[in-house]
Amino acid sequence: MDINLHNLSLKELRDLQASVAKAIAGFEDRKKKEAIVILEEKARELGFSFSELSGATAQRKRAPAVAKYANPQDASQTWSGRGRKPLWFVAALASGKSVDDLAI
Repeated sequence: MDINLHNLSLKELRDLQASVAKAIAGFEDRKKKEAIVILEEKARELGFSFSELSGATAQRKRAPAVAKYANPQDASQTWSGRGRKPLWFVAALASGKSVDDLAI
């Protein structure tokens, strides 16, 4: 496959670049899936499961974080203190409230 890159516009080059990146990712995903299938079959032949041999364990699900702060104007709006601060929290701090004032 010969593509003359010198005759392509910038948009065409970027589109080609995106297509190539997508093709590479798809290729890698297919190869990984094929390898896993082969390894699972071999593990079954030997009397094991693939997860037993690889040391993979079931992922634990984390419990939702407990709310630590509540909006004084709407108690149904809460925040655990993790992640990005909600707008109501930022606005309350800007209006002079302290973090302790917002604590549940």
